[in-house]
Amino acid sequence: MKARQIIFLILLIIFADQALKFYIKLNYYAGEEHQVLGSWFRLHFVENEGMAWGWKFGGGFGKIILTLFRLVAVIWGSFLLRDFIRKKYHKGFIICAALIYAGALGNLIDSLFYGIIFEQSNPFSQNVARFFPPGGGYAGFLHGKVVDMFYFPIITNAHFPSWVPLYGGEEFEFFRPVFNLADASISTGVIVILLFQNRYFKKQEVVKHHTIETDSVVNDKTQIF
Repeated sequence: MKARQIIFLILLIIFADQALKFYIKLNYYAGEEHQVLGSWFRLHFVENEGMAWGWKFGGGFGKIILTLFRLVAVIWGSFLLRDFIRKKYHKGFIICAALIYAGALGNLIDSLFYGIIFEQSNPFSQNVARFFPPGGGYAGFLHGKVVDMFYFPIITNAHFPSWVPLYGGEEFEFFRPVFNLADASISTGVIVILLFQNRYFKKQEVVKHHTIETDSVVNDKTQIF
């Protein structure tokens, strides 16, 4: 697979991810929600300081560590992806690796710059964030929050059966996490690799040579056919 095709795919995902995040940031206030396809597909604007799918990690200091880890991972991933292309790995595997790389880079952009270029949106005042506000952004470099918006509450207002340990009788919702296009790109790449790993990493069959013993005398004048 050619490198320019992979670069185009990565740029396409990053552009779509960032365009959607910019649209949400500049048109929704934090916590705002709108239904897209009935009640099971909604755009719900939330921001998280941590990892994908809204997971958090260690407060402000943890945020810096996580952002730096993402930066190192993306740099390392650039060389790794180039190596996959040069060594002509399976086309499907290279595409999956590109999806993971693009998703990681998409969320890294949020963490690096969004705190600088956007105003804070408050769910109580319901203000929509401004781009490059006069007073500066809501946080410094490396402290930006990742923008999430996809919400698929397919099952709502359900309850765990009373016999379920710890959660018996409590409210149940599926699917609860709010995520973005970058998260979806990462998850798709990982899941497809796990499903098709036997195809992507086929082991070369070793050809065994069998030796046949005979009573024939072998010397310099003997011809072997």
